[in-house]
Amino acid sequence: MEYAGFLLVIATGIGVIFISIALDFLWAQAIPVRFFYYILRAPGVVVHECAHMLGCLFTGAKIRNVVLFSKEGGSVTYNPPVIPVIGNVVISTAPLFCIPLVLALCTWFFSDYLGCLLPALPLSFDSNDAVIVLGGEILKIFSQNLVVQFNAWFLLYLYLVLSLILSAAPSMQDIRNAGIGICILALTGVLILWSQIPWAVSILTEITRIIGMGFALGLGFGLIALVLSSPLLILTLYRHTA
Repeated sequence: MEYAGFLLVIATGIGVIFISIALDFLWAQAIPVRFFYYILRAPGVVVHECAHMLGCLFTGAKIRNVVLFSKEGGSVTYNPPVIPVIGNVVISTAPLFCIPLVLALCTWFFSDYLGCLLPALPLSFDSNDAVIVLGGEILKIFSQNLVVQFNAWFLLYLYLVLSLILSAAPSMQDIRNAGIGICILALTGVLILWSQIPWAVSILTEITRIIGMGFALGLGFGLIALVLSSPLLILTLYRHTA
């Protein structure tokens, strides 16, 4: 495994976080009636908090209180996990992995059972061609379901994609909880690659491949949400320049 591949996975994860935060800020500013903003965010916030709960179960952290949705968002409070350092990273970043998987399941369901024409998104980004292919597939998704053969279920699919992507990024509290652990794990990965120990590099390669698949899906769905939000972005920019 090369350093470039390891760094690409990290960059993809950062890209997903950036898109999620940027779109959430955009929609929060664009929707003056908070009730409609809460409706938009609701499915994503619920899945986000359920992902934290799943992370707690995996790491042995006792859940003390759960708020799936409120005006301030959701929250999960828990005791320290049994697994040190890595436990907090797993719990805090769980939505970043779980939400793309939920979106992948939604894509399968809407495609196989509700007639939406949804081609599979790339599971990795290992070349510039993969990014170009992704852009073409996203445009095809919109044209096939809204122009070529209109499917009302596709509008529900877009709503779920947007809602879930808005909630994919870890909150500031999540980042504070996992920041040190993430830095330690990233540094450990670099040291393993530098050491060139065969068995350690092999394990790191497999872990990075699995994580990269989740990030690639997240980036793909994030770009779909970005395309969906582009008219809103253009309108916002026009208001600020007018």
